[in-house]
Amino acid sequence: MSRCTAAMGKLIRSPVGISTINPTPNFISHSTKAAPSTASQPSSSSPSLQQMDDLLLVAFLTKTLSESGTRNLDPDTIPLSQQLVIQILRRGSLDASRKTDFFKWCSLMHNYKHSAGTYSHMFRELCRAEYLEEVPGLLEQMKADGVVAAPQTFKMLLDAVIRLGKLDCALQILHFMEGLQEANLTPLVYDTLLIALAKKNQLGLALPILFKLLDAPHPPSPGSTACNALLVALRKADNRADFRKVFDRLRGTKGFQLDTWGYNICIHAFGRWGDLPTSLTLFREMQEKDSASGPDLCTYNSLLQSLCLAGKVKDALIAYEELKESGHRPDAFTYRILIQGCTKSHQINEAARIFTEMQYDGFVPDALVYHSLLNGMFKANRISEACQLFERMVDDGVRASSWTYNILIHGLIKNGRAEAGYSLFCDLKKKGQLVDGVTYSIVILQLVKEGELEEALKLVEEMDNDRGFVVDLVTITTLLIGFHRHGRQDWTERLMKHVRDGDVVLSVIRWKEEMEAALKNNRLKSRRKDYTPLFPHKCGIEEILSSVTSSTVKPHSSDEEEENFDQWSTSPHMDHLANQVKSGSDSHQLFSLARGKRVQTSEKDAGSSFDIGMVNTFMSIFLAKGQLSLACKLFEVFTDMGVNPVSYTYNALMSSFVKKGYFEEAWNVLNEMGEKLCPADIATYNAVIQGLGKMGRADIASSVLDKLMDGGGFLDIVMYNTLINALGKAGRVDEANKLFDQMKNGGINPDVVTYNTLIEVHTKAGRLKEAHRLLKTMLDAGCLPNAVTDTILDLLAREIDKVRYQKASMVRQNSHSPTSDSPSN
Repeated sequence: MSRCTAAMGKLIRSPVGISTINPTPNFISHSTKAAPSTASQPSSSSPSLQQMDDLLLVAFLTKTLSESGTRNLDPDTIPLSQQLVIQILRRGSLDASRKTDFFKWCSLMHNYKHSAGTYSHMFRELCRAEYLEEVPGLLEQMKADGVVAAPQTFKMLLDAVIRLGKLDCALQILHFMEGLQEANLTPLVYDTLLIALAKKNQLGLALPILFKLLDAPHPPSPGSTACNALLVALRKADNRADFRKVFDRLRGTKGFQLDTWGYNICIHAFGRWGDLPTSLTLFREMQEKDSASGPDLCTYNSLLQSLCLAGKVKDALIAYEELKESGHRPDAFTYRILIQGCTKSHQINEAARIFTEMQYDGFVPDALVYHSLLNGMFKANRISEACQLFERMVDDGVRASSWTYNILIHGLIKNGRAEAGYSLFCDLKKKGQLVDGVTYSIVILQLVKEGELEEALKLVEEMDNDRGFVVDLVTITTLLIGFHRHGRQDWTERLMKHVRDGDVVLSVIRWKEEMEAALKNNRLKSRRKDYTPLFPHKCGIEEILSSVTSSTVKPHSSDEEEENFDQWSTSPHMDHLANQVKSGSDSHQLFSLARGKRVQTSEKDAGSSFDIGMVNTFMSIFLAKGQLSLACKLFEVFTDMGVNPVSYTYNALMSSFVKKGYFEEAWNVLNEMGEKLCPADIATYNAVIQGLGKMGRADIASSVLDKLMDGGGFLDIVMYNTLINALGKAGRVDEANKLFDQMKNGGINPDVVTYNTLIEVHTKAGRLKEAHRLLKTMLDAGCLPNAVTDTILDLLAREIDKVRYQKASMVRQNSHSPTSDSPSN
């Protein structure tokens, strides 16, 4: 009798066996009699009969387990084997809990022991059914049995646990695996967990695991995919210190090499954080390696963005031309990066050219590209072209958003079309859409500037109560400054009533109380000049001039560059920039194209915490009231408390110093910005050159301008107007005319301030014909005169009358003078 028949014969005698299978006697006798005759049959019939017996046994056990579990199984009659257990575990009709019970029941048998294969199948079934509660117990049982599963089994377990989001359980599994000396963990096991922790932003758990691997004497070196995922997570979290630490550790690990993706991540991260030299060095390394990890289009895009953020837009344009010649085809990201860089640096003609190339190459500009161009054209005073571009945007099917209309309203207001901007704002409000809190803040700022405080307060009430928009710190600061400038401090309480229910005002009130308590510190009352100890004099005007002029002289490194020059390089200009970094001739850039962000505080990060947004708010109020000493005291208190100033903080103080005539203090503020590694922007240099213009030092202004341009800076319309005014007052009219031509050639349309300055400068210099020509040019360009223009025209008319009177006097003198034919001769 076969083993299947013998096993089933004993089970039939039990009540469960009769109710379960109930085989007929004919079947048993047939099986019994058929056995002796098998010897005369071909040998191929024996395996088929054996398989039939196994299938019957598996079917019997499956049905028994599904109905009553393991309590009715007799271990003496079931021939346990690894193959039998695996077949039971593979049965799809059995529940995971029944399989677990059977697996544990088998482990209790004295004549059977699970192998690594059965454990692997058990873990696989648990993972498929997402029945992971039994995993820790089975791991301990496996350890007690002295069985070591394959690394693929552990990876499968980790994948299942991570897929369900149970990272704590995954860490327990990893700890168990590390406790097994025979586990022979592969990097793939660690990579799975590191990638999962990085995606879940659990950097506090991922970093110790990575450093533990790198510190081990014979570590399983982490894979590049896991390291890249961790670097991406650190960059998104803006965790610069840990990013640099991981980067340095990986670079110092023997046998680890960054792949193309890793290089691109690092180039992008360091470029966004202003560390352009490191980005250029990494790019040079990629070129020196084999083609497998060479630069690709993503590398060039990351480097172009790094150059633009560092203010080196001209270098980015040259690199763009090299990119096209290197065999890479620019994509939509390439064009977007360059257009944004050109518009932020007021190179509107270059931005328009790249925009045309983008469309010629078949790329459809998206909303971000149109927004950049619109913003740049409004800043360049090219109003008609900006309006045409908006119409083209609508015709191309690009949907306008509240961001789009904010650019339009702000651009119209800034370019002397306040009525048109306000009309557009009212039309959008009637439609009930495409208006947000920023739109209200733009209009409120203009109303406060025009002295319409009542209307501004009505908009605040409508903004908060009717629309439900957050009244941010920019709006509050604008109104408070307007109240103080127009002598309406009593309206402060009215402002608080309008937004009493908002979190911002409550935070401002608490913050103000803590600020006033800090300012009452007695140790600050003995200061003779609050800004003297803050920004001590380090040099005089002569030293300033010499330091600026000497900073423009760069070390001669042509021999070294020629030695390192690769004539077969596809990007010679990028190699030139990298060589400058290598030779140390290109220092860390302190100029930035970044713009400040609108401050929207909340209950959790305001009130008790002295954030820089609040510091800037109250500093602006004090400076608007002319209380420079109190503003400097506020700056000192909160910098001592650990609040890091930003560019806006330094620019506000610098502008106030310039207005008071304290230029040396303003220059020392600029020096402190460099020491604190706070990037200067165009507003910083506008304040510096404005102060030089007030002092009549146009020569120093030119040197500062050279320093700005060498550092990747640019000139906006305010800078042009300031320089033209400074040069004109210094009698350098020809240089002022050159700046005027440079301004127009660069794509910036002169505004009424530009024309007023030039007309006044030429009038005072006695160049009346040129002044009259500029007036005609101004009217032909559609630039509307203002009250200042009328005053300047009165001066021009008086000068013209004076010249005419002088000419008439000379004619009368000549007519009354004696001639050679007179009788007296």
